[in-house]
Amino acid sequence: MAQQLTHALISKPLAPGRYFDTTRGLHLFVKGNGKKYWIFRFTIAGRRHDRGLGPYPEVPLANAREESVRLRQAIRRGENPLSKTQVASAPRRPTFSAFATEFIQTHAAQWRNRKHVDQWRNTLKDYAFPVIGETPVDQVTTEHMLRILTPIWSAKTETASRVRGRIERILGAATAQQLRDGLNPAQWRGHLEYTLPAPKRLKRVMHYAALPYMRVHEVICSLQEKDCVSALALEFLILTAARTGEVRFAQWSEIHADLWVIPADRMKTKKEHRVPLTERCRDILEISRSVHGQADYLFHRNGRPLSNVAMANLLNRVAPSYTVHGFRSTFRDWVAEETEHPRDVAEMALAHKIENPVEASYRRGDLLNRRRRLMNDWAAYCSEAPPPNVLSLERRVA
Repeated sequence: MAQQLTHALISKPLAPGRYFDTTRGLHLFVKGNGKKYWIFRFTIAGRRHDRGLGPYPEVPLANAREESVRLRQAIRRGENPLSKTQVASAPRRPTFSAFATEFIQTHAAQWRNRKHVDQWRNTLKDYAFPVIGETPVDQVTTEHMLRILTPIWSAKTETASRVRGRIERILGAATAQQLRDGLNPAQWRGHLEYTLPAPKRLKRVMHYAALPYMRVHEVICSLQEKDCVSALALEFLILTAARTGEVRFAQWSEIHADLWVIPADRMKTKKEHRVPLTERCRDILEISRSVHGQADYLFHRNGRPLSNVAMANLLNRVAPSYTVHGFRSTFRDWVAEETEHPRDVAEMALAHKIENPVEASYRRGDLLNRRRRLMNDWAAYCSEAPPPNVLSLERRVA
């Protein structure tokens, strides 16, 4: 929207983008590095053009207005400003890769963790940059998007959907900064949905293979025979029914006597979660500290958190074909089939989000005392061998 530009306004640091003057066709273009350029925008034969009028403050506001009026009058006489020697060429738009990199750096602080930032960088580097990395951000088209997405849309549907969404956000930011106009070519609704099949129709639901709860004692015993930090971490994960990332990045500052307080920024629900620690959990922590040394993380190698696959690789040797995340389902099945603990206590122990907004508004507490009894019962079950007449059922899935 045009506004009356003033020297006081434009002499200050301005956010990147275009600032339109009330003088028809004149605007100030501010680049990401803060440099400012005068641009005269006009239309000839139905096509829009930009002509540079020089940088600010070398070209003052009054001079830019005077030149834009002169050019507008020349157009009325049938002259084409592009046929004349230009004072300065219009600044080139940043490439998609440069703008995307700046976008990630700007938004990284509000994202969940470093892994999420790396996922943004890696997916764009692997799939988007080879096609549009050097393309000016205002010249990315639907054809580009199809070249990026079509090869992976069916084979890697989830990855492709994330790539599309990330490009859409980046191009949306470019539009907000007035670096591009028109339809966002990465937009799904009302655009790409008419060209590509819906992801939900392609995506095959893959459940996490969960160990039958009758075998959990067997796995616990195998882990206790291992002399490695991954075994301690995996046993701790099983006993707390926690997620992999919650355990990998757990720190000693989060331990308060018999409570583990996981901060909101590491929780899927974005809410702080308190986990009651059983006697065996506290023993595991003491073993980890005494055997593997003091560090910020509960379970570490040379002061760094365990890798993303450390517990999964160990479980593959102890109980092949099952997954670490599946132990949450193992726990949930045990609660439902072997105990009288209420469903909402089990759901609270798993830190599941309450989907019903009305129920969520009334649920203020976290049932800590009832969850403490539940986790003590689970720890006792994990430490006891099942009766010899109990047969292991077929593998369940979460």
